[in-house]
Amino acid sequence: MPRNKKKKKRAKCRSVSRDSNERGLTTLPKNRKGISNAAAAATCPINFDYVTQMPWNTSSCGSIQTAGELQNCGTALTSVLGMGLAQYLRDESRFELPNNASAVACLAAFQQKLTHLALPSNLVHLYFNDTSGFVSSPHLCAGIQTKQDWIDKVGTTKVDTVCKGDLSQAFACNICHDSGDAVHKQLLGLMGNVTEETSLKCYYFACLYAAGVVNDFGPKRREVAACIFRLHFLNKNPSSRSQILMFMGAAIGILLLSSGLGLCYCLWARRNGNAHHRLFVRLNRSLLNGTVKPNTGAAWFNIQDIKVATDNFSAANVIGQGGFGTVYKGTLRDGCQIAVKRIRNCTFEGDSEFINEVEIINSIRHRNLVVLRGFSVASDDIEGRQRFLIYDYMANGSLDEHIFAGGGNHNRAPLMWEQRKNIAIGTAKGLRYLHEGVQPAIYHRDIKATNILLDDFMNACVADFGLARITTEGQSHLTTRIAGTHGYLAPEYALYGQLTDRSDVYSFGVVLLEIMSGRKALDASVESASDYLITDWAWKLVKAEKTTQVIDSRIRESGPRDIMERFVLVGILCSHVMVALRPSMAEALKMLEGEADVSEIRDRPLPLTSHGGDEYGSLVFSTFQSSLGSTPVPSFPLEIVLTG
Repeated sequence: MPRNKKKKKRAKCRSVSRDSNERGLTTLPKNRKGISNAAAAATCPINFDYVTQMPWNTSSCGSIQTAGELQNCGTALTSVLGMGLAQYLRDESRFELPNNASAVACLAAFQQKLTHLALPSNLVHLYFNDTSGFVSSPHLCAGIQTKQDWIDKVGTTKVDTVCKGDLSQAFACNICHDSGDAVHKQLLGLMGNVTEETSLKCYYFACLYAAGVVNDFGPKRREVAACIFRLHFLNKNPSSRSQILMFMGAAIGILLLSSGLGLCYCLWARRNGNAHHRLFVRLNRSLLNGTVKPNTGAAWFNIQDIKVATDNFSAANVIGQGGFGTVYKGTLRDGCQIAVKRIRNCTFEGDSEFINEVEIINSIRHRNLVVLRGFSVASDDIEGRQRFLIYDYMANGSLDEHIFAGGGNHNRAPLMWEQRKNIAIGTAKGLRYLHEGVQPAIYHRDIKATNILLDDFMNACVADFGLARITTEGQSHLTTRIAGTHGYLAPEYALYGQLTDRSDVYSFGVVLLEIMSGRKALDASVESASDYLITDWAWKLVKAEKTTQVIDSRIRESGPRDIMERFVLVGILCSHVMVALRPSMAEALKMLEGEADVSEIRDRPLPLTSHGGDEYGSLVFSTFQSSLGSTPVPSFPLEIVLTG
């Protein structure tokens, strides 16, 4: 559904503003059982029986010890609660509850259902620490309080048609979300003074309206909740008794693990040396002390649990392989599917890169960035030193498996135009967040089709932060060790070690051309050497006014030609040889979404594959020097390291 496009923060359907009592918000007084004392004073108009009847994934709320785990649980709880509020809107035509007493009663009733699932009795108090956000008020979003208010102020929009039917397919779900973006902007345009809180509330109202009013099946339909509220469900629907036993077993296991982990690990570390112990301590101190922001709640995984999840790293579970190691599909005891990145034959020197990836991924959270679930290290005489990164499993694999022709890519169906458009825009949003949504900015350095993963709904998630670098504001970054993938490296970075946000922009431009053409960044099968690089090939066609020929023949007739050509032009602009002529990711995103015209594409002095050597080096030298101003060009010898 609609997403708040503020520069540094982004709303989610399952996120609700949880501000402190400084604004006079009403908190929930608790009795010994963790239930509000005001619950008996009013009746809740929402039936929460669905909370215990639907197989939603409760694992994130089973044991909360860090702020990150609280946030993960809170987003899940908000999704579940949103289903009830959307049903209330469907039945009573009101977006919020009539008064504070009913809000208190509903939160207490919601907590009772959570307790019935053997979840902690204080979850509602921890996350929903006030009730004002659930009480009807003309100040919440453009004066909208009822369904009729929405009709009067917003009217009929695309949401009323595209969010109406079955949303189980990724294509239909993404179209519904896209239409919600426009509605969110329309709501914000109705208000003179837009605060972060009102923007979040309008976003929340749009979710409730789509699920509760528009959709034919209603908010309690599994596919509707999964799409609009991004609620995760288990594959099976265990009984309440089974769930209780499962959580009791998990609780006992956690207690036993926590009591024995220290002793077991000390014995293990003594046998295998102090190197892994230092790595273990550094990672966990970072997580506990806050140097790693606990937004994703990444946790230390026991190696035995990883082996069980992957069937002892069975070859049948291999879903990816490369120079870094192997990626396995796994299933945890709670039914959650994961992807395990196993890095073998590790060196001591690689510890810093491993910690770098853990710290970077764990410090960010965005819909279009991969979620890190945990990490681990291990060592034995047979496999040697190993490291593991555990992510949420992406059922649709990586982008390269879908866009390149040949039929050997896991038999993936070719992507249609709307899917390619959404993937391109999602990738751009993820990179914009890295460059501008966090401080200091983060440069990925290895944007390529294999590092863009696709979730159940074909949403793009940027992955693999092993080479990413956190910037130091105000400094130009020079390095003698260039890391990345040939074909995606910006020329000024590959030749002179200049690293800026425009380095990622160049790589994104290459990926965008791959998405639009179905052709790889490097194609050795072409007859002409000048067409070896996709950037040179596409550039020649665009300059010859044959932009349409860049577009994959499989999608040319499936969408608006002018929009497709615009995407090609943005790819050309982003992958321009001259650094100064590339847009920022924010500017590129606006062009893709049609909010800004595509900038004039100025000529390249030399193509990448022509003349070569000194002339091309002089070109990049000039680009490099002009972008640095008075900064002297480094005189160090270049050691270019290309990693796959």
